[in-house]
Amino acid sequence: MKSKTLPITLIYVIISLIMAILCHKLLTTYFSKIEYFYLFLIKDLFFIVTTGFIFNYILSKNEKKNISIFEKLKSTNEEIKESNEKYDIVAKATSDTIWDWKIQEDSINWNKGIEAVFGYNQSEVGKTSKWWFDKIHPEDSIRMSIKLYSFIEQKTEKWQDQYRFKCADGTYKYVLDRGFLLKDENGRAIRMIGAIQDITKQKEEEQRLKLLETVITQSKDSILITEANSADKKIPKIVYVNPAFSHMSGYLSHEIIGKSPNIFKGPKSDSEELKKLLRAIKNEEECLIETISYTKNKEEFWVRFSMIPIFSNEGVISHWISIQRDITDEKKLETEKEHLIRELTQNNKDLKQFSYITSHNLRAPLSNLIGLLNLIESIPIENPELEEILAGFTKSTHLLNETINDLVKVIIIKDNPSMQKEEVSLKEIFENVFSQLSFQIELHKPIIKLKFDRVPLLNTNKAYIESILLNLLTNSIKYKSENRKLKIAITAEHIDNHTILTFKDNGIGIDLERNGDKVFGLYQRFHNYPDSKGLGLYLVKSQVETMGGTISIESEVNKGTTFIITFKN
Repeated sequence: MKSKTLPITLIYVIISLIMAILCHKLLTTYFSKIEYFYLFLIKDLFFIVTTGFIFNYILSKNEKKNISIFEKLKSTNEEIKESNEKYDIVAKATSDTIWDWKIQEDSINWNKGIEAVFGYNQSEVGKTSKWWFDKIHPEDSIRMSIKLYSFIEQKTEKWQDQYRFKCADGTYKYVLDRGFLLKDENGRAIRMIGAIQDITKQKEEEQRLKLLETVITQSKDSILITEANSADKKIPKIVYVNPAFSHMSGYLSHEIIGKSPNIFKGPKSDSEELKKLLRAIKNEEECLIETISYTKNKEEFWVRFSMIPIFSNEGVISHWISIQRDITDEKKLETEKEHLIRELTQNNKDLKQFSYITSHNLRAPLSNLIGLLNLIESIPIENPELEEILAGFTKSTHLLNETINDLVKVIIIKDNPSMQKEEVSLKEIFENVFSQLSFQIELHKPIIKLKFDRVPLLNTNKAYIESILLNLLTNSIKYKSENRKLKIAITAEHIDNHTILTFKDNGIGIDLERNGDKVFGLYQRFHNYPDSKGLGLYLVKSQVETMGGTISIESEVNKGTTFIITFKN
């Protein structure tokens, strides 16, 4: 600031001199004595110079005071400018939304964070507290406003609260709002400055962690967390266990935290499995083992024990999580299953051997017996009782022979799971079947409809498919209704990746409610027909399954029966 004291003083002296000279000029016109003139002039000059110095002193003092005030104002302005710059930098660095509320005027200002965080343009932002409160979620608004105004009334300096604040797009964000109250000299709240921080991600993470905690605490599996490493080459020390762990092992959390899971090792524990676990821990790899463990009361139980490493963002292992399941019952069932499989395998071998003995070793003496009976038929027998006995014996022998032949058929199918397959024409197969049943077809004259245009060829075993269709067609003719003309419809079609053969007739049908689980059983008969043996459908099912297919039945008494055979392409 440039000083103006000296120029003002000089101007004052010059003007005073001019005025003094002019006054003395006027006086000389009325007074003739020159000595009085000079005397007054010297006196005036002295007065002027003296007052000039006094005036200069006063002005310099005043100027120094003004300079001091100016410097203070300049310093204050610099501080305000620096403070504003710091405010802007902090606001940008924290991404907080800053608000300034003049309480008495109900005037509120927002910084650029209201746009960056919540998406509001400056033109959309209200200037009163009403706009602020209107954007708070209805479930949080009353609680937050009561808490805020209670804080203002109590004149506490610092306030904070969490609530949901509405964004420009209509969604809500969780925020942490912190404010500082300013008061006047009378202690009256006049202003409040605050910062809103978006904590939506933190809230979502809290909820996620709460859900995970609920899952862990409510889990039926035992879960424990250990430290990252162990100095004594053991499993690291436990830092957390869930309630299921205490239930399984008998140890309460305070009894086990700080100890190694090695305490569960016992005489029957699998040492190789435990070595496998220690190697995995050393190599920081996931591991799953099964071994015998021990409860607090030294009771044995089988446990499936997994160890999963948890890594930090820097790739450094921070903890291990172990999930354990008591598989004692599972192991018992597994042992029982293995024992049962061994028994069934042995029984199957015994039955197979018995079947071979029955079907092969009995064939020779049975053939001899049939030959002897044929010889006896040529010998006249006079005793009627003996003749009746021989007739019954002959009938029983022939029935036994038929049974053994049936058994041989079954053994051939069951003992040949990998038969030869080839592409066969369904039309040719049915021509062979019709030729074998020409007498029955000619006798009963059924209406037969064939539809094979969609599947002219089928990759299957020719002998088996011919036997299947022969048995089904024979059954349809045998169990036809006496009240209507026999109709048989046979179709073949592709559905997805399956070939489906449908064999339908309008015969007497089967009561599936009573006999549904017996239809494909061995020697199961559902009608009193003299030549019915109950073997045909059993052979059909065995042959279909041997070729990798399935067969199902739909039937209704006095309406008919449908067989559906499905082969995978």
